[in-house]
Amino acid sequence: MGKFGTDGIRGMAGKDIDAFMAMRVGMAVGIHFRSKVKTNRILVGKDTRRSGYMIENALVSGLTAVGYDVIQIGPMPTPAIAFLTEDMRCDAGVMITASHNPYYDNGLKIFNSLGNKLEKSDEIAISEIIDNEELIRSSFKTGSQIGRSKRIDDVIGRYIVHIKQSFPQNLTLQGLRVVLDCANGAGYIVAPTILQELGAEVIELAVNPNGFNINTDCGAMHPEKLAKLVKESRADIGIALDGDADRIIVVDELGEVVDGDKLMGALAIYLKEQKELRSDDIVVTSMSNGALDDFLQTKGISVHRSDVGDKYVMELMRKIGSNFGGEQSGHVIFSDFAKTGDGLLSALQVLAYMLDTNLKASEALTSLFELYPQYQSNLVIADKPQLTSIDGYNDFISEIENQGLRHLIRYSGTEKKIRILIEGKNAKVVEEMGQKAKDFFKKAIG
Repeated sequence: MGKFGTDGIRGMAGKDIDAFMAMRVGMAVGIHFRSKVKTNRILVGKDTRRSGYMIENALVSGLTAVGYDVIQIGPMPTPAIAFLTEDMRCDAGVMITASHNPYYDNGLKIFNSLGNKLEKSDEIAISEIIDNEELIRSSFKTGSQIGRSKRIDDVIGRYIVHIKQSFPQNLTLQGLRVVLDCANGAGYIVAPTILQELGAEVIELAVNPNGFNINTDCGAMHPEKLAKLVKESRADIGIALDGDADRIIVVDELGEVVDGDKLMGALAIYLKEQKELRSDDIVVTSMSNGALDDFLQTKGISVHRSDVGDKYVMELMRKIGSNFGGEQSGHVIFSDFAKTGDGLLSALQVLAYMLDTNLKASEALTSLFELYPQYQSNLVIADKPQLTSIDGYNDFISEIENQGLRHLIRYSGTEKKIRILIEGKNAKVVEEMGQKAKDFFKKAIG
């Protein structure tokens, strides 16, 4: 299998990622970080998938086999692993999750000692070690050099305090009714706790994980039930997380799902108004709607675009000196508080914006600006041939561009899918070319 995609290693648990693979990844991670050892500790967390038990035990076995001590903290959000890896002075952190994927998938997200996702060079090095049988066998420890593991259950408090510190001291959520959908995932304990401690009335949804219901008809990928419950309960806002709680989807009080680009636009303006937007620059990906760029330009904010993936957003943010960025899909990064997308952190900033401006969610978010028409389609495929090798591909792309349309056609880094995005200012032309693109790739790839 391809080892690293756009966000770690991911595949079907028990097939692409079985116990042997998880153990070898553990060994490879341990061997790689051995050259940078400071504390000889690696943190391991997971989401709520049943397969997490299998992968966690195998991963820990691999890490201890090459001499690393392991701290296991159980189900916790991915951004909590990033934060706690640095806060607890670990040499690295590993989150066992397949994020928004169905329960039968699983994966591994790896962080360095500073809580950052790995550089490409680190991913390549670890991949090479996984395949290096001689190096792995020569790295096994014996006697007192074999690592040990221990489980700590009370570190959740550190993350709760950290997230609450991002919320303005002069504000309270008292009087706000929030419907919270935790996707039966990693945020099912910590998310309601934080909102309740800040004073919100929380109506909980999908907070009973059973190992198989993560992301199933709930969470950021399926906000329909959330939207319905927001209207039925007359809530002020609805918030949905994904399986590892690094993504947020917002539903306004009218039951309308807020587009991710509108969400980022509102938060960028809020940060600038609070004089907290460093350099008046934000980073989004090539997936974001062009209307966001044009809207923020009128507010004196420059938009920069990175490749798809919140790690690439973060890399460009560092490069240009920005402290805010994100993806249309709901990964939002406030780098003053986090080094990865954090659904809970983002939720608190949205609520702070509403409270500070005394606006309803629909006024603050949904009606901010109009998006340009977009066509998006995700096609399931069996193989991923190089796009430029597909017969007629270059001519088809020229046809799209001659229509004055923006396009992004790429393979998913986490699933066997090709993603098609066509954008322009004429909805009819966009739809026609989008359907044509879909038909072209169905025929070309199958």
